[in-house]
Amino acid sequence: MLFTDPKMQTYDLESPSRFDGVPPPYDKKKRMVVPAALKVVRLKPTRKSAYLGHLAHEVGWKYQAVTATLEVKRKEKVKIHYQKKKQLMRLRKQAEKNVEKKIDKYTEVLKTHGVLV
Repeated sequence: MLFTDPKMQTYDLESPSRFDGVPPPYDKKKRMVVPAALKVVRLKPTRKSAYLGHLAHEVGWKYQAVTATLEVKRKEKVKIHYQKKKQLMRLRKQAEKNVEKKIDKYTEVLKTHGVLV
């Protein structure tokens, strides 16, 4: 959303810190919903609001389709990454089961000293 003050609107539109899509360190993180940040909870029903992409497209921004295709590619990459992560978690659990009997005496010692709970 933009500021209501015209001076701040021009500053907001001229500031170069705008991103299309999700920045690299966060594009592989799991998405989650924060209920306290939802528009329904935060904004009054009488307030006007708009999506920045739709608003920019109406003004003349030409890259809405490009951003949509990049978003589809990003989602495919994340899906592959998550499948690899699930496979690694499955292998780790299997490895822990295989080693459990061998390290049983060590885990007992660690539990008595309070290292493991």
